[in-house]
Amino acid sequence: MRRLLDADDVARMLRRLAHEIVEGAGGAYDLVLLGIPSRGVPLAERLADAIGGIEGTVPPVGGLDVTLYRDDLDRRGPLPLGATEVPVDVADRTVVLVDDVLYTGRTIRAALDAVSALGRPARVRLAVLVDRGHRELPIRADHVGKNLPTAPGERVVVRVDEVDGVDEVVVEPAP
Repeated sequence: MRRLLDADDVARMLRRLAHEIVEGAGGAYDLVLLGIPSRGVPLAERLADAIGGIEGTVPPVGGLDVTLYRDDLDRRGPLPLGATEVPVDVADRTVVLVDDVLYTGRTIRAALDAVSALGRPARVRLAVLVDRGHRELPIRADHVGKNLPTAPGERVVVRVDEVDGVDEVVVEPAP
């Protein structure tokens, strides 16, 4: 296991991402942040707080379970369903999907389907803490905390204090 980022690095990246999101959206007025469980939700909450500090308005935050929209259920078997909690109507708003790691792009494809089932946003943006490459679909993040080129045999693990008791990003050999 190699630790690549510590709590200070994560905090610094989230502050920068919050500024990028505000700049890209032209403010916080129509923003809604939707985290992809499990670590995307606390990251979205932190980003919303940081945006509130910048703009004086904290955008609504929710969680978007993508389980039913995944394209690998036949390979993985049934997965437990999580909660989708979207505090506002997404129609005509800028939705920012927030996830910890962008890898193949398949989770984000599922998230796009899940958002479409909720309504028609004005636009959808993607913010990720780590982009590790190896895309299988033509998806890219609009806002990236850190690009970490990795080997396919490695696994990037993001730990957040709210779930894991520590903020860090580590690389491990794949199981």
